[in-house]
Amino acid sequence: MRFTQVENHSKFINHNSIVGNTTLLQNNDNANRDIKTGIWIYFLLLLFEGGLRKWVLPGLASPLLIIRDPVALWLIFLCFKRGLIRSNYYIFSMVLIGVISFFTAVFFGHGNIYVALFGLRVLVIHFPFMFVIGNVFTREDVVKMCKATVLIAIPMAVLIIMQFYSPQTAFVNKGIGDNVGGGFSGANGYFRPPATFSFTNGTTSFFGFAAALVFYFWLNPGRINKFILIVATLAVLLSVPFSISRTLFFEVLMALAFAFIASLRKPQYLKKMIITLAVGILVLLILSRLSILDTATAAFTARFTGANEYEGGVKSVLLDRYLGGIISALFNTETLPLLGYGLGYGSAFAGVLLTGQSGRSLGEGDWGRIIGELGPFIGFLVVFIRVAFSANIIIASVKKLNRQDMLPWSLLAFGILIIPQGEWAQPTALGFSTLAGGLILASINSSKVPGKFISSVPNIK
Repeated sequence: MRFTQVENHSKFINHNSIVGNTTLLQNNDNANRDIKTGIWIYFLLLLFEGGLRKWVLPGLASPLLIIRDPVALWLIFLCFKRGLIRSNYYIFSMVLIGVISFFTAVFFGHGNIYVALFGLRVLVIHFPFMFVIGNVFTREDVVKMCKATVLIAIPMAVLIIMQFYSPQTAFVNKGIGDNVGGGFSGANGYFRPPATFSFTNGTTSFFGFAAALVFYFWLNPGRINKFILIVATLAVLLSVPFSISRTLFFEVLMALAFAFIASLRKPQYLKKMIITLAVGILVLLILSRLSILDTATAAFTARFTGANEYEGGVKSVLLDRYLGGIISALFNTETLPLLGYGLGYGSAFAGVLLTGQSGRSLGEGDWGRIIGELGPFIGFLVVFIRVAFSANIIIASVKKLNRQDMLPWSLLAFGILIIPQGEWAQPTALGFSTLAGGLILASINSSKVPGKFISSVPNIK
């Protein structure tokens, strides 16, 4: 395979943070087909790993928890071997922190090598895997995966409706392994459905991701079958009440807000956005009269109202869940050990292995967990890297939007919620964060010509 240097052809390529000034031309895309196939396997395992653990191979539920790890590790090795990805400041820093934190966890922290390895995989496998997706996938590959997600949203919605109305003893509601009841407490006697995932956060992440893509395809007609898009839109709308998830509700609103901002760039976009909203409101009014939706709507409303009252209203929820978690993580570190409690300590896996309980709380949000595991100094470095990475893809996505390219911006509607503060200790949330980050990078770096891609990072010699 031959790579040649390509001239910088836009101002955003000169941006010397995540979008470096080094570009590579891929002349033989077929040679990387196996790597692209591996990325699709990662994607499918992310969506159906929970189904394997619940319905197909319940006896292997524990090892299947990390089934995506060897896939990602192998693809990282292949990319480095073929020169498709080089070390950069983000990868180098995360891997270095991971290695140091592994030894501090074993010798000065919890002392369990398996827990430390479980935490290490987050920093040295899944984070670098974002750049594998970003450098190997072309724009055409990103759009194909987006189409697949929109299509899968249709049967996924049917499944969560079945889980919502079925008793917890039903096969569709089977828990991990041979446990009964995979749903999580909701409202009015109904449970939050986990769909094909191990836990209900998978349902929320999947439909939040699908919502951003549905709006993208509505504003870019002709790129997906119209009938499929209409049905998928209906599926996303139905997923909100049937999921009984406030987080999903806010994610859909975020996707809507990003789509509205994008529609302001061109008058025709704004017209399409208004039509889409009008149709959506009409569909909701029609569906609200159906008895099948009454129960779900009542449960969602009860959950929303009750939880908001308990936590002090929507404003308090947003501040505590996002800004409040940030403040708590950054400033309440007086009682922490200098090197933290050890890498992996804040995961549910560590809780079961170390104490036989479900998990250990290290604060509100993932930043609190990171700082609790690694200590104030090293933990702050990981938080800084995540924030810097997020800031750079935001800047690059805005520049793409200014050039009438909506794809990175649309993906960012979901990615901005999960990449900076997603719960990386939870495998499903980690997977969606990795996928979102990789697809955003690929959509930023890919040219409109199939087979070309731009190196997303400055090289480290």
